[in-house]
Amino acid sequence: MSKIAGQRLFGTDGIRGTAGLFPLDDTTVAIIGRSLVLNLSIELGRSPNIVIGRDTRESGEQIELALAAGAISGGATVQSAGVITTPGIAYITRATSFDAGIVISASHNPYQDNGIKVFSPSGRKLADELERKIEADVGTAPGQNITFHQGGLQKEQEQAYQKSYINYLVGDVGAGLNLAGLKLAVDCANGAASGIAPELFARFGANVEVLSAEPNGRNINEACGSLHQEGLQRAVVERGLDLGIAFDGDADRALFVDAGGSLVDGDATLLVLADYIKKRGKLAGDLVVATVMSNIGLEIALRERAIELVRAQVGDRYVLEELLARDAKLGGEQSGHIIFPDISLAGDGMITAIELLRAIIDSGRSLGDLAAQMTRFPQVLVNVRVRSKPPLDTLPDVTAAIEQVERELQGRGRLLVRYSGTENLARVMIEGEDQIKVKEQANMISDVIRKAIGE
Repeated sequence: MSKIAGQRLFGTDGIRGTAGLFPLDDTTVAIIGRSLVLNLSIELGRSPNIVIGRDTRESGEQIELALAAGAISGGATVQSAGVITTPGIAYITRATSFDAGIVISASHNPYQDNGIKVFSPSGRKLADELERKIEADVGTAPGQNITFHQGGLQKEQEQAYQKSYINYLVGDVGAGLNLAGLKLAVDCANGAASGIAPELFARFGANVEVLSAEPNGRNINEACGSLHQEGLQRAVVERGLDLGIAFDGDADRALFVDAGGSLVDGDATLLVLADYIKKRGKLAGDLVVATVMSNIGLEIALRERAIELVRAQVGDRYVLEELLARDAKLGGEQSGHIIFPDISLAGDGMITAIELLRAIIDSGRSLGDLAAQMTRFPQVLVNVRVRSKPPLDTLPDVTAAIEQVERELQGRGRLLVRYSGTENLARVMIEGEDQIKVKEQANMISDVIRKAIGE
């Protein structure tokens, strides 16, 4: 383990890294668990009760054991929910009155990675102030002087928690939804949705074709799920299905495929949902929150419906902050991470699918027909792996390349260059009228970044 005082561990979606290496080595994970509990104990005035869930990565159980050991050493009572989705833990934390819910997952990342994210009982992620305290403890705590209790992790309720979450989705969120006669494919990404999604949609009466629901610890997100929709697209077309749903590894996001095999991303999903909610008179303020990555086509389509698009920074926590600040009812990301604050403060791919299916059924129209209401501007996104993340305006060549492209766009497109909050990547996104031109521009900026700070 390598510890540096003051080192930032938390990104926009918790802590992520390679399993077994700092900060996801056993000692550091245990320190994180102990620090979380001790800080919560100060806030609560008592020892906290915590629930932990994980996705299907082979490293998940070991990280859970280390995290629980540290938390128990700090005085916490710790329950395991086993393999369950990230929003499933957010629900269990809220519904069962836990003081915190912890998810061990790296979402859409490959199996070698893992992560830790923490939810409060409200469903919100850990406050920045508490994150800084935990980081300080990791940077200063001498692990060899901490005695970690082995054992004590309670696992008796794992199946009960999963059933409780499914019952909530069916009985509360999906109340009255009837999918009888609907033929759909569900791609579980060999992740946390594998034990939940097939049963969920079958209980609504749908005829469900299940894809990638046989996790082996290493096949999570591998050529499947929301990152790789090709298999789902083929299945929908070849089997004559009505639509397909693709989840990521921890099922906090969902993307869709229409009957013709076309991808329906988070932007198109937001449009369909916003239109549906507004027609029912429930879109408070007539606004939707998205991010700077959402296609300008979404903004135009919403404007045509007298709906304002408010853009937040990339990251669901920033979308949520904007939603709560404006008392808005719908927000999300192009990646398929959608938030309905009146239902849950955590993005939930299952809830997104339920609400979209309700809009489809109530409208009497197909998904393809509804999604076609948005005209998408050509968009190119290029990721550049970097060795460090200095402020972009401190890199003269990069700044000059960005300024050149902005002049070329002349207000008829959008350019966004930013660092990933969860990986060592610089992302270059350009939208414009000409696909070939914006691709050339994105590659030019990416090459300059690669020369300056690429691995």
